[in-house]
Amino acid sequence: MRALLLVLLLAAGCATRQTPPPRPAPQPRVEPAKPRPAWKPVPAVADGKPVPGGRAHVVKPGETGLAIAQAYGVPWRTIAAANGIGFDSVIRVGQTLFVPTGPHAAAAPGPRTSQPPRQAPPQGRPPSPRPDPEALAKAFTLDIDELVSGSAVAAPAAPSAPAAGTAPLPPPAARPAPVAPRLAWPVDGRVILSGFGPKPGGKVNEGVTIKAVRGAPVRAAAAGTVLYVGDAIESFGLLVLLRHEGGAVTAYGHLEDALVQTGARVEQGAIIGRAGSSGVAREPQLMFQLRLGRKAVDPLPHLRGQA
Repeated sequence: MRALLLVLLLAAGCATRQTPPPRPAPQPRVEPAKPRPAWKPVPAVADGKPVPGGRAHVVKPGETGLAIAQAYGVPWRTIAAANGIGFDSVIRVGQTLFVPTGPHAAAAPGPRTSQPPRQAPPQGRPPSPRPDPEALAKAFTLDIDELVSGSAVAAPAAPSAPAAGTAPLPPPAARPAPVAPRLAWPVDGRVILSGFGPKPGGKVNEGVTIKAVRGAPVRAAAAGTVLYVGDAIESFGLLVLLRHEGGAVTAYGHLEDALVQTGARVEQGAIIGRAGSSGVAREPQLMFQLRLGRKAVDPLPHLRGQA
């Protein structure tokens, strides 16, 4: 009897026991994609062949107009004008650029045609020495126009001419005029320390200066691509430039820290830096500019009412 009872209890226990659910098959581990390192321009070397009035520089892969200008200490606008190309033209690998290095290289001449005859120095006065590219490079100064127009990397070499009997290549499409994007405020606060336009003493503010808290996040006013990060313009300190859809450029100066790299894509509102007082700023602030081509425009009408 006891044996029968034991058998019945064991049977009842087996009936109520639930079968454990099957274990899921192990999933293969997916490693997160590593971010692509930001493109960095190749520093140009002033190795152009000496020619009357300057040097003949052959563009190499990775170079930019700005890098070439810095290497020779000659503004990019001067080099562009001397070669009869647009200020914001894209240079090509293998292209030969004439770089004027004479006494007036800092001025922007018209397209180079022929060299004027040199005048003999006054009797008893030694001739002025030809400027050394290294000396010019040390005295090189920049403005935002230079950074915007000269930061594009050299395009691949131009295609060879079409063979006889084939249709010629179509001319490049005309570049549309830049359009201002819809902007969001780049930093918290609405206190304008200095507005857009002329100032006493002949100075001009090509943007607006916004009061900020040191270390406050500085955000992209619109989605775009990081065109430049650096402190080459001493007065603006640490500076970030963004190029937006439609060709407009926004500038963010006096930063304490930059949190993006050249070539990165950012969305509107993304934090690109921290407010500070670098450059000539005496208190934490943000220098903010909106540029349409070579023209700086007042950004406030595009910021009013934005969150």
